[in-house]
Amino acid sequence: MNTVYVGVGTNIDRDKHAQAAWDELALLGEQLRSSPVYECEPVGFDSHAFYNFVIELKTDRSLTEFSLLLRQIELKWGRLDNAHKYQDRNLDLDIVLFGDVISQSSPELPRSDIFKYPFVTQPLYDLCPEKIIPSDGRSVAQIYQQMDNLDSLQAVSLCFNQDFK
Repeated sequence: MNTVYVGVGTNIDRDKHAQAAWDELALLGEQLRSSPVYECEPVGFDSHAFYNFVIELKTDRSLTEFSLLLRQIELKWGRLDNAHKYQDRNLDLDIVLFGDVISQSSPELPRSDIFKYPFVTQPLYDLCPEKIIPSDGRSVAQIYQQMDNLDSLQAVSLCFNQDFK
């Protein structure tokens, strides 16, 4: 079993799509845990605030299969096949970490967003502060302590219907 961390983002019908992310990921793995959900402003474009969080799960699926299934989930929930990077999202699912896999190609692992964006680093820190990032050697806590703009995140009170497998 691989422990996987999936970054979730939504700024359209946020409560509905945040719950959808949880429900869909529960079908792909087990022992799900979620970070708190954070509200934050979009990066790179002007629009409605996003909900961002990270879900940890264990799966026996391969990276290729898991990645393809995430894409299918995004499309199922209204993501356009030709969606651009900086635009509104019903549901955005990004593999942040997949076990100890290191990959320069798609998907990039560990995802470089860990080092850039508080909306990825903070939720990851909430779930696994002592986790060592493959290829980097630092813990999530060490990266978190070096981040700027962590105060730009606002925690949201949102609970998922959590059916643990």
